[in-house]
Amino acid sequence: MASTDIVHTLRLPGDLDYYDRRSILLPVDVTALEAWNIMTAEPGPFLRMAFGIRDAICALFGVKRIGGFSGTRRERVQVGERLDFFLVEHSAPDVLVLTERDRHLDVMICLSISDRVFTITSSAVIHNAFGRFYRVPVGQVHKLIVNRDLKRLKRSLEG
Repeated sequence: MASTDIVHTLRLPGDLDYYDRRSILLPVDVTALEAWNIMTAEPGPFLRMAFGIRDAICALFGVKRIGGFSGTRRERVQVGERLDFFLVEHSAPDVLVLTERDRHLDVMICLSISDRVFTITSSAVIHNAFGRFYRVPVGQVHKLIVNRDLKRLKRSLEG
């Protein structure tokens, strides 16, 4: 399956500390924001627990709490607004770029759609030892979450 050509990352892939890209073919046309709304509509107990553990551990190191996904549906977003803990850096029907930046690491999530191929591209730049420590478990869990979200999105759209 060809993946979308519309990709935003923090740096070129070879210059990133973390890079992951996953795609699925959607059964119907949707916007990037509609896909986000479906994927984050019901975070579920596993994800709520994972964010709770993340926040509890990170609080010990002075890292801000992110709280996870609220499940709040948004009809539109503008650059500078927040989707839960992410800052919206770009919003178009076919591309949604979200970031979270702190002194430990910067993360960018790009949701893009082209010819019904929906792609989630994740990139991170690590700034220090805590960021490296944090990224080890989170990088693995992130892949599981993205895979689950992609399956959920496809199932939801198949009706």
